Amino acid sequence: MKEIISYTLYLADTNLILSQRNGEWCGHGPILEQDIAMTNITLDLLGQARNFYQYAATLIGNGATEDSLAYLRTEREFKNCLLAEQPNGDWGQTILRQFFISQYQFLLYNSLINCKDEQLSAIAEKGLKEVTYHLRWSSEWVIRLGDGTEESHRRMTNALEALWTYTGEFFIPAAYEQFLIDNGTIPSQDELKLTYQENINSILKRANLNPPSGSFMQKGGKTGIHTEHLGPLLAELQYMQRTYPGAEW
Repeated sequence: MKEIISYTLYLADTNLILSQRNGEWCGHGPILEQDIAMTNITLDLLGQARNFYQYAATLIGNGATEDSLAYLRTEREFKNCLLAEQPNGDWGQTILRQFFISQYQFLLYNSLINCKDEQLSAIAEKGLKEVTYHLRWSSEWVIRLGDGTEESHRRMTNALEALWTYTGEFFIPAAYEQFLIDNGTIPSQDELKLTYQENINSILKRANLNPPSGSFMQKGGKTGIHTEHLGPLLAELQYMQRTYPGAEW
């Protein structure tokens, strides 16, 4: 039971933290249409996070709710992947972060539809349509910026350098993931990794971008070891609930 709870929280936390990051663009997008698109993606991610939190709360019991899981856990209790908490940077870095995560979620949700856990399967199936749009939208922007002007290409190259080493964590299973993989509850990460790399490289090639060399990848987020960026993000996210405990609209 504890393994499926941890895994569900990993999925929920990644969506929540990424939605919080993306939400920082609301009202600040480069053009109105894309500002609205980013805001809609943010709401999609938040909705998926809620579904996962609600399921986790049911499994945990003891009065746990989606709100308590989002607002009352500490930094070390969050299990989101490190990539989701990285700063927005410029528009290109935000786009690339979304592209990397959307490509992973697209493959993951497709595989989770057939997993043994019926609730995870249902949530994945419900979220897949949204993630399909996120992937298409972010892919188009990666190509547009990477193969655009000299300035946009430079910024995307810098974004690759900043974010690339965080992409490998998707496929480094935490102990709770490995347990669920071994008993056949969720798919093996190895089954997704090759397709992920092929799809990422295909888009980067069309964008005239080359992934950085080297095999080192960051990890730790899935087990609560985060970068210096998560603490301030949670402080802002959780401020109202911690200042006025139990407050309701």
